[in-house]
Amino acid sequence: MPKSFLGLGSNIGERIAFIEKAVKEICKIPGLRLINSSSVYETDPWGKENQDDFLNSVIEIETDLSAENLLKELKHIEKMSGRINNSRWSEREIDIDLLFYGNEVLVNETINVPHRQIENRKFVLIPLAEIAPEFIHPVFKKTISELLEHTTDKLNVVRYQTSKV
Repeated sequence: MPKSFLGLGSNIGERIAFIEKAVKEICKIPGLRLINSSSVYETDPWGKENQDDFLNSVIEIETDLSAENLLKELKHIEKMSGRINNSRWSEREIDIDLLFYGNEVLVNETINVPHRQIENRKFVLIPLAEIAPEFIHPVFKKTISELLEHTTDKLNVVRYQTSKV
């Protein structure tokens, strides 16, 4: 089973509750096993600045689902959790991104893995480096630690909760 990483974020309402609920629902997906989770970080909004700060975390999973089927399950969990607005970089109850699916590179009309612009997003790189600093980005051929060291992202990312989701 490929080692995969999911990014979770919320900036509306009970942010931590949305993230915790999403992780519980992800763990219920048949053929999926939670391996590790990062701390939760409070982060400046990325892309669209005039909104509340996000809480973000990353989890590592193993799954026998295809990347496409996993993504469908994740989008279903977002909808079940009350996510309404799907516009780019908008406020959201929960956002679950498929960051990496093993070492695969998949790009088509429904999926883009590795997730776009990971190298420019400290809110992904910092929690990812906490749990998988030596994971190698399959396109850039650099570790997560190396990507974090060289990112140009200057937004604030601060540990919010030391316990893991």
